[in-house]
This record gives sequence, C-alpha cells and structure tokens, in this order.
Amino acid sequence: MTKLVKNIREAIELSGLRDGQTISFHHHLRNGDFVLNMVMEEIADMGFRDLTVNASSLFDCHRPLLTDIENHVVTRLMTDYVSAGIGHAISEGIMDTPVEFRTHGGRAADICSGETPIDVAFIAAPSSDPMGNCTGKFGKSACGSLGYAMPDAMHAKKVVVITDNLCDYPLQGWSIPETCVDYVVVVDAIGDPKGIVSGTTKITRDPVGLVMAKNAAKVIKASGLLKDGFSFQTGAGGASLAAASFLKDMILKEGICGSFGLGGITGYMVDMLNEGCFKNLMDVQCFDLKAVESIKNDPRHIEIAADQYASAKARSSVTDNLDIVILGATEVDTDFNVNVHTDSTGYLMGGSGGHSDTAAGAKLSMIIAPMFRARLPIVCDHVAAVSTPGKDIDVLVTQGGIAVNPSREDLAEAIKAAGLPLIGINELKAKAEALTGKPAPLAHGDKVVAKIIYRDGTEPSPIYSVK
Repeated sequence: MTKLVKNIREAIELSGLRDGQTISFHHHLRNGDFVLNMVMEEIADMGFRDLTVNASSLFDCHRPLLTDIENHVVTRLMTDYVSAGIGHAISEGIMDTPVEFRTHGGRAADICSGETPIDVAFIAAPSSDPMGNCTGKFGKSACGSLGYAMPDAMHAKKVVVITDNLCDYPLQGWSIPETCVDYVVVVDAIGDPKGIVSGTTKITRDPVGLVMAKNAAKVIKASGLLKDGFSFQTGAGGASLAAASFLKDMILKEGICGSFGLGGITGYMVDMLNEGCFKNLMDVQCFDLKAVESIKNDPRHIEIAADQYASAKARSSVTDNLDIVILGATEVDTDFNVNVHTDSTGYLMGGSGGHSDTAAGAKLSMIIAPMFRARLPIVCDHVAAVSTPGKDIDVLVTQGGIAVNPSREDLAEAIKAAGLPLIGINELKAKAEALTGKPAPLAHGDKVVAKIIYRDGTEPSPIYSVK
C-alpha cells in the first residue's frame, strides 16, 4: 500500500521519460517553488535532451531553467505567464523555438482535449499520503488551492507527487486523488513559504489609484449588475483591491448578497465572504495566508480546477457565469486591445493568465489603469502584443476619465446618466500625450520569440525580440 520511491531520480526512471517528451509543472508555490528546479537538475544530470516544459507559470525563482535551455535539455516552452527574470532572456532570443503562451483556461482546455499531451507531470504537494492523495491546504508549505495542477494530474500519462509532508493513509480532504498518481517522493522542502504567499495584500493608498478605484465601483453600480446573486472577480493589485473595498461598502449599505467571488483569491475576498458580500468563493489559486487558512477551514470557500475555472472547451466553466471582472493592463490601444505580456520596452514580463478568459466570460470586463506610467501614456495606437482582444473589453477606467468600448452604447449611457466622467478613447490618448509628449514607436527585432495562443486557439499577434 505505497507508491513511495526513494528520490526524484528513481521517479523519473520509473516514469519512462524519454528525449523529446513533455513534462509539466504548476505554479501554486509561485516564487517560492523548489520543485521545478529540483526535477530539472536531475533531468539534466541524467542526460535528457529536447524536452518540452509545460508550466502554468514561471517566476524568477525558476531562472536555472535558462541553463537547461542553453544546453538544449529544454527546447520548447509552454506557459501562461513569465516573470521578467525569464522573460528578458526569452525576449533576447535564448530559444530557437517561439514560446507558446496560453491563457489559464486555454492551457487546461488543451491538456484535457489532448491538444498538448503531457508525458510526465510533477505535482508539488504540500501534503500527501503514500498512495498520492494530496492537497495544498495544509503542511509547512501550504499554498491552498491546487486548481492549476488538477488537469495535469488527470490527463498526464504518468504523475509524480513530490511532497514535504507525508501523512497517514488516507489523507482527508484531498485535492488530487490517488487514482491519478503513479509515484510519491518525499523531500525536505518543496518551497519557501515566504515566496509562496504574502502575509497581506494591501489596498493602495495612492490618491490617483483611489480616484480610479472609486470610479470603478461607481461604474459597476451604474451597470445595473450589482444586485442579489451577482458574481465578481478582481486581481491582487492595490487599485483593484481598493475598487473591491468601495464596492463592499456599496454592497453592505444596500444589503446585497452575491452568489460567488472568483479567481485567485486574496484575504480581502475572504473578508468580503465573511461579511456577507458573497455566499461562496470559487478558488483556483490562493494569493495570501488568509486565503490559505480560509480554504482549509470554510466549506463555502471552494477549490476548483483550472478547466472548471475557465476552459472554453469544457461543457461549461465558471467564467461563463461571471458578471464583473476588474483587470489591469500594460497598455491599451484605441481599439481596446490589451497588452499584459510585455513592458514598455518590449521585454516579456507577464502573460494573460486568466485575463482573457475572464474578459471573454464576464458581462462587464473593466480595465483599471493610470493615464500614464513613467511618462508613457497607457493608451496607444497599437499595442505591442494583443493579450486580450478589444471585443472582450467593455470599459477603461483612468484618473483622466472613463472610456467605453463603442460596442457598449448601453453602458456609456448608464455611465453618463450616473454623472461619471465619460471620455472617448482617442480623446483620452490625446489628453495623456498632452502631458507626457507622444512616445516614439517601439522598435523590435526580426525574430519571433513567442506566440500568443488565445483561448479559442487563434493567434492574435506574435511577440518579437527586443531591438
């Protein structure tokens, strides 16, 4: 009654991994993850070549992967997000084959459909029993939900669970069952808790951010969607959380109760649940310690898999029932296309994640962003990379005014009737450029270093190397 093997190397040997195959990792341990690096160190030492790494996201802690790319241990990369530490090297052309960026829902959909098969999945599990029943809800490396690992575990040909907290069989409250798992490895530590989750996620105190947040909440109220049974998702950024704070005040004042809060869950969303703003939270990833504690103890805080969260190929997904989402942007163009992949110099430093999925599903998809950053206007003629197409964006809220997609005349009328500062997107662009000057066009190299694969399989724009 055990699937325990003595170490990672033995698990790799037993998995039957061969050159040219695909391995996968999940990112719930975020910038505290040890597992990807531990596995890749063994794989490189064993002499494997030409592997594909399919990782739900990559952080600065994964920079040793760049050595594996240089040495052709890894020749193909699929992911939903990269931080700047890896993104800059990709932008400078480290890979011969373009990186494939999917959305969180798109990655899950393609794994489940067999479009991107996985030969061996490595699951970092904060707690597991000897048969592989595992969870992220408790243990010294607790991360909360394991939603992004679930499609990998369900559909990979071989599954290896790596844990630093071995529990008696059967583990109670598992996230991934033993029926999905082939081997279990116990190590000293799967991650650094300081990098896995933050202690707190803070609301902005910046006056500009607070102006945007207050107007964002007023737009939501004007939309008519703020009523009993509404559903809501917001990010972990300071302005987004401030908007949620203003929204909470409206909800409590009017005695409204929403159906669910969705997404990567923060402690602030937990507070909203506990104060009666929602009946449930639907959680694919925990962002902080309060969220981890909540999903462990509160049955209203529900763990969901990435395909249930946002797959466009599933029979249904939670994003299909989402009313309101608040999102960010690196830049927005005059057609409302949004870039969250590259920075102002063209370097990769992000990815869609759930951005495109939620924008497509929500009845009201809102971007909150300042008019300019570092004296560069947020609105441009053409974004450097189309992360989320403009057809899925309803409104842009800045401190200089609120721009509504022309396809949403109903929303523009509601905002105007509410007395909010409505402005055309081209007028907003001109207003920002009057303060900052018109930036020079971004020059890029000739090499395609990455391609964005939208959630429906289309490829809206390639990403080129930096000049």
